[in-house]
Amino acid sequence: MTNDIYETTEIPAAEREKIEEFVIDMDPKSFAFYEKLRRKAKDWSKDKGGKIGNKLGEYLFLLPDIFILLTRLMKDKRVPIKRKLMVGGIISYIILPIDIIPDFIPMIGYVDDLVLAVMGLKILINDTDPQVLAENWSGEGQILNHVQKILDAADKFLDKNIMTRIKQWLRKMG
Repeated sequence: MTNDIYETTEIPAAEREKIEEFVIDMDPKSFAFYEKLRRKAKDWSKDKGGKIGNKLGEYLFLLPDIFILLTRLMKDKRVPIKRKLMVGGIISYIILPIDIIPDFIPMIGYVDDLVLAVMGLKILINDTDPQVLAENWSGEGQILNHVQKILDAADKFLDKNIMTRIKQWLRKMG
């Protein structure tokens, strides 16, 4: 595998046309609102969260982008059906209120959703060309870098019982 995925490159027009059929577009007005809201939330996290809270917030702010990525992957014909079932399960887990860590706990409540999503993406990378993820990613930075950083942080800071439960849930899905 080359390192091309980790670098930002302009996609040629012919390639962009092929990719566009896989991409779910957002209304620009909705996207502008989303970005403004996200910026405000990031600023609040930096002011109130301290060093650890700020880093956690930084990772958690990737969750909406990862959710969009997952929905795009469900539509992408290059993703194997077996993996689409897993992705659908992850999307359901994120949406449903019944979680390993309840969502009503501020910030911490979404950690399991994020970790489950990136663990699922790691599995997907093994069965799908990583370029498929890169082409469907519209968030900041490179998705593969984010996946690795989040998994490293989860291994260091998340309770082992929670990690075990997330891994068990993923095994059931896929």
